[in-house]
Amino acid sequence: MLSVRERPAEGGTAGALVLFHGRGADENDLFPLLDVLDPERRLHGYCPRGPLSLPPGGAHWYVVPRVGFPDPESFWFSYRAVSEWLDALPDERIVLGGFSQGCVMSLAVGLGAGRPRPAAIVGFSGFIPTVEGWTPDLSSPLPPVALGHGTYDPVIPVEFGRAARDQLVAAGAEVLYREYPLPHTLDPAFLVAVRDWLPSVV
Repeated sequence: MLSVRERPAEGGTAGALVLFHGRGADENDLFPLLDVLDPERRLHGYCPRGPLSLPPGGAHWYVVPRVGFPDPESFWFSYRAVSEWLDALPDERIVLGGFSQGCVMSLAVGLGAGRPRPAAIVGFSGFIPTVEGWTPDLSSPLPPVALGHGTYDPVIPVEFGRAARDQLVAAGAEVLYREYPLPHTLDPAFLVAVRDWLPSVV
């Protein structure tokens, strides 16, 4: 069972916005982004906490043996927990988003074989994972995807973001992609771009 912080929509809801935090953070980390990306509160906001507690602390979605290749056992544990939780949500249209490990989980669950397609995917500083037993379902129709990545990212190099973009574009997905001269962090200007993009895809 995932621990989740919620922000209700105001009035009638147009769906849900789910944000997954990065490695070693928690459900509070991206909570302020719910209002940044959805200032009119059209979407019911959820920030789940990663189910794993690992060194050096905080919550995690999977063990990292090397960048781009999540540990299969821990990845599948979180993948199944997230899938079960998402499938129990009352919202029909769900936007998945996240930063770093959270971006990876958004893309994994959003593109997983046999999974319901989300309304959109928003990813910051992440990648489409390579993990035993999981491959992305890139058949049509694909959800629209927004991806942003810092060109000076020392944690997850920008090449991973470019590879995700290229894979999605080649499959026919509508992709909003931005790079910015920053390290492993969020770009305020790209957040504004995603805020303006979301209403057109939800």
